[in-house]
Amino acid sequence: MTPDVIQVKPKANYSIEVVFENGETRLFDMKPYLQYPAFSLLGKNNFFMNAHVANGTVAWNDEIDLSQDTLYLRGVPI
Repeated sequence: MTPDVIQVKPKANYSIEVVFENGETRLFDMKPYLQYPAFSLLGKNNFFMNAHVANGTVAWNDEIDLSQDTLYLRGVPI
């Protein structure tokens, strides 16, 4: 089972530093996702910097989020 996200820190280069409940920290690059309509708002008006933890994952609003599975499996350990 993938651990929940407990902390997120958005970076200026469209990456996020994510801390999981098991103590691991991973860096996730969001740049490739910005080309998809579901995530396009993140590239506008500094909206990306609104990343926060919601229900164990990373969200920006009620419609834009990423599962902890994606963040954990595709994130780079740091």
